Amino acid sequence: METRKVQVTGGSSYVITLPKEWIRSANIKKNDSLGVMVQADGTLLITASTEGEKITLTKNFNVDDIKDPTYLFRLLIGAYIMGYTNIIISSKGSIDAMVRDTVTEFTQIAVGPEIIEEDDHSITITDFLSPTEMPFDKTIRRMHLLVRAMHEDALKALLENDPVKAENVIKRDRDVDRLEWLVARQSNIVLRNISLAKKIGVMPEEASNYYLISRAIERIGDHAVKIAEHTPQLIEKKLDAKLIKKITKASELALDIFNKSIEAWIKRDIELANKNIDNKKELVEMCEDITDHPIKSKGRSTIAISYIAESIRRTGEYSGGISEIVINNLIKDSD
Repeated sequence: METRKVQVTGGSSYVITLPKEWIRSANIKKNDSLGVMVQADGTLLITASTEGEKITLTKNFNVDDIKDPTYLFRLLIGAYIMGYTNIIISSKGSIDAMVRDTVTEFTQIAVGPEIIEEDDHSITITDFLSPTEMPFDKTIRRMHLLVRAMHEDALKALLENDPVKAENVIKRDRDVDRLEWLVARQSNIVLRNISLAKKIGVMPEEASNYYLISRAIERIGDHAVKIAEHTPQLIEKKLDAKLIKKITKASELALDIFNKSIEAWIKRDIELANKNIDNKKELVEMCEDITDHPIKSKGRSTIAISYIAESIRRTGEYSGGISEIVINNLIKDSD
């Protein structure tokens, strides 16, 4: 770390010199304005960006040796999440149909990216979504509503013997994934651009917590899908009323923990978060009771019931984890 001596000019102004290498790399000229921000730890951040503008980053992928569409899709999602503004896909020869189809699928699913240029040898994707246009809170609330509805519909599919409704739950999982990718992307952008963080009012630490919450919600969505996936194995098995009642009550408690965790985050309520965590113990006991319940149909039916009970339990546990994030985030304000 370099050290610089503080000097006094005019009897009242304190100044320090700035590293010449940094001035040149940032292309700063005489009379340019610099941003100066005081950080939470007392340090100063000096930046050439005074408006919190979007930083342009470009990622290039040569697809000559990529034959697996799933691998290519994962690379594109990875570049998107890491905050790359432009993604260029290139090939020495002609880009084949698999690559074009995968790129199209990516732009249709991810929030923001669009194909802006395309020829035989390259495809250029640009992200047009500004971080200021999709606030973290708005995305988290949307994810919560989507996942809650998925869990409710998965249970209805089970209780009403409705395979169509179960299949619909499975299809909606991608909607949750795309929002979780968006939060991850926004978080990475904020972590790299402190000026932008100041502009949108979300500090890096809070952005990280938003990501952790979105990740937990996405996992809860995955367990709604698991419930829906095991529902067809129980259709027309005529589960007894006591078992149905146990599953319903456990599901309701898991969703209550989920709802209150999100409420605690939105209201910044540390006491609500704390009380909510305690409900996990009761949920675990209820789910164990479901697993131990005797049913007439053995084999696959028993396994399906066990998986459903496990997913209900994990829904509550991930929700309790959100409450723990709330407490960790607010503990500094509880003095």
